[in-house]
Amino acid sequence: MADSGIRNRLSDDRLIAETFYRMLPYQVLMIAIAAVNGIVDSLYASNAIGEAAMSAMGLFAPIGHFVYAAGVLLVGGAQILYGRYISRDHARVQSVFSVDLAASLALSLLLTLFMVLSALLDWGRLFTNDGEVLRRFSGYLLGQSIGMVPFIIGLQLFVFLSLENQTRRTMAASVACIAVNVVLDHVLIVVLDMGIFGLGLASSVSSWVFFLIQAAWYLRGKSEWKLSFRRCLWKDAPAIVRLGYPGALARFLEMFRCVIVNLLVVRYVGSAGLAAFSASNSFLGIIWSLPFGMVAVGRIVFSITVGEEDRRSTIDIMRVILFRGGRLVLFVVVLLVALAVPLTRLYYQDPADPVFGMTVMGFRLLPLCMLPSVLSLAYAAYAQVMEKRAFALILSVTEGVGGVGLFSLLLIPAWGMNGLYIANILNGVLCCAEIFLYAWIVRRRPPRTVEQLMVLPDSFGVPDDMRMDITVREIGEVTSISERIMAFCRERGVDSRRSYFVGLCMEEMAGNVILHGFTKDRKKHSVDIRLTCRGDEILLRMRDDCVAFNPSDHAVMLDPGEDGMKNAGIRLVYSIAKEINYQNLLEQNVLTIRV
Repeated sequence: MADSGIRNRLSDDRLIAETFYRMLPYQVLMIAIAAVNGIVDSLYASNAIGEAAMSAMGLFAPIGHFVYAAGVLLVGGAQILYGRYISRDHARVQSVFSVDLAASLALSLLLTLFMVLSALLDWGRLFTNDGEVLRRFSGYLLGQSIGMVPFIIGLQLFVFLSLENQTRRTMAASVACIAVNVVLDHVLIVVLDMGIFGLGLASSVSSWVFFLIQAAWYLRGKSEWKLSFRRCLWKDAPAIVRLGYPGALARFLEMFRCVIVNLLVVRYVGSAGLAAFSASNSFLGIIWSLPFGMVAVGRIVFSITVGEEDRRSTIDIMRVILFRGGRLVLFVVVLLVALAVPLTRLYYQDPADPVFGMTVMGFRLLPLCMLPSVLSLAYAAYAQVMEKRAFALILSVTEGVGGVGLFSLLLIPAWGMNGLYIANILNGVLCCAEIFLYAWIVRRRPPRTVEQLMVLPDSFGVPDDMRMDITVREIGEVTSISERIMAFCRERGVDSRRSYFVGLCMEEMAGNVILHGFTKDRKKHSVDIRLTCRGDEILLRMRDDCVAFNPSDHAVMLDPGEDGMKNAGIRLVYSIAKEINYQNLLEQNVLTIRV
């Protein structure tokens, strides 16, 4: 029986999809923090301070993109190294954690210094001659500069806490951050009349709250990873940058894109156009947290599956993002387009004002960018983890500045703000076209499936005919699958004794999970089994979504009076296997057995 046939009938992507949906709200909320705070800030700026404040926030956008990109660079590189080492070298993960935090502190201090100098020396004159806008811009910079350290480090802690299954803490930190910003915006602007400096200060204080709630987990000594400069391998610093920059490059380039767009809008449309774009873009920033959150989850899972060279799971997570995540994004886009006028009224109330009409069109057209972004962002994260550097660079340049910059130059002079909105849509289409063209060139024929589109190297993972992917859903399947496993091993030259041991290990451990783990709650569960034969090495990996259970804690009898048959299956497996490794990763039990 062909292996591909076995895999097609006996495996599914339920656990991958479950991981995706479970992690997605937390990642979306983390990314949405800046966007939600930006919406609240823009509402207070437009209604309590004035149009000049909105223009000043528009001028700050390139700096905001740079700050976020810098944080993403470190987050992305650290994630990839984490996935690369987590299954085989915990000491190296400890180094990655410490080096990442040290680099984050140094970077955030430099950003703080730059923003303070920019405000004091009026460097904003490079972009505007409007004295009122410049004054507002400098005040906003000073307020925002106070939050650089907690914002950058907080991004790193969020990811590591998620990997340690501390999602409730990250959720609490995110909610508290948003709540504090909303309250302080009102207090500092309306009550204390601190103007746009108070607007920036409120965001900074909320960043400190976000950071401190997360840092408490590490300060109490409960975390798996500890900050230790003594254990740092400083060669991990350039590795983090090298692996992280493809994912952050597009965000860095967005800074230049914002500069180009701002200059074009000011020249051909005027400050009203800048205010309209700031309004629609600030609100859509929170909606963009959905596709960006999907990609953040994808990058985490890609890092682990690529580190394990798990071909099937790598393809599965891409399918989940594109098809399940894509349907969710489509629903949101349709809703936004339908609500364009009510959303505009959050910022501007006079339909006769030109800024009102331009903002309405922003809400109608800009959401359409999200549909092609599902593919382009997911593929960019995948290319980053797989170190497809040349193509990742091309895609990042196009996404970050090339497409929007080129189309804006062509369309804004003729069509005004609508030209800018359409330029963003065309940018997404261009990125998707590049992905299909890349796969076509590499494969020398058009891609027809997700796997073909991904262009996974033949050398990645174990060849199809030397691996077996299985999903076990009930106890009645265990015996028959054990027999299939034994037959699979014998067909590949494994002696009968080892083939029997492999089937026995699967039967005992999967059966234990089903009989005990499945019954702990009323949820639907399954066990994903991956068997690979590589040379003389036979590797059996089992993953389930039941409550945490480390079988090594039950592999020996600690009590002389204990029933000798209790945990006999677990002890038998430990006596047979060459090596057994257990992890609870992304809230799933992962057991790896070498036979």
